[in-house]
Amino acid sequence: MFARRVAAVIVAACAVLPVSACGAVTGADSPGSANRAETWTAPASGEADPSAGSESDTSSDPNAAGASSGCDEAGDTFASDVRLARCLTENFWVRQFQASGGTYEPVRDFVPYNGTDGPTCGGEPSVPNNAFYCSDGHFIAFDANWLQGLYQQLGDAAVYVVIPHEFGHAVQAQLVQNFNFSKERELQADCYAGGTLGALIQAQQLKADPGDDSEVMNNLIAAGDPTDAWWEPGAHGTAEQRISAFVNGYQQGVSAC
Repeated sequence: MFARRVAAVIVAACAVLPVSACGAVTGADSPGSANRAETWTAPASGEADPSAGSESDTSSDPNAAGASSGCDEAGDTFASDVRLARCLTENFWVRQFQASGGTYEPVRDFVPYNGTDGPTCGGEPSVPNNAFYCSDGHFIAFDANWLQGLYQQLGDAAVYVVIPHEFGHAVQAQLVQNFNFSKERELQADCYAGGTLGALIQAQQLKADPGDDSEVMNNLIAAGDPTDAWWEPGAHGTAEQRISAFVNGYQQGVSAC
């Protein structure tokens, strides 16, 4: 099964990676910049898990699959993958909150921008090469050129790492979770992203193809901090720490985060 294979590949790679290998990937010769044959896609209508149940019995199952997801995207282009990742992630959290007796509030806006023309958050301007959740307005914004660059360099898994991560911050805000350090917040969002992706694959709302596990790993490696300066206000965690958090969620589910 993919769920076991992706975790095994990521953990094995994490065990041999030196901290100095972690950093942003920006050049044309970055890992994953070769032509990609594999893609994350929505399963064809005939590929749904026959044991997943029908639309009528999905409201109490946070991992339920099938047409009840309401996400009619093929996931075969960057734009379609972005829409699919947003829709599936929010639907997942709606069901998670319902299963816990709560109500998830969808983000009020989902804003692509380019460079410096993004929305402000709490009076602070958006910056290039970034994605962020803003609690002041309850929205998510992302530099579309930057994210598409990751998509082209590191594979379409970039979308399914970055977007669920930002929705993880939206969930933290709704759960009123407080953290002493930025790194704690970011690693939990990585864990939420892993838990989301694992649940979507298990429910066959996403179909994982050969090579997707390596794409996930490469995206997490690229996003890691170069050093473990956990006290820094913007610290996210080293590549090893981010991979570990993501795998924890992937294997154990968001309840383990």
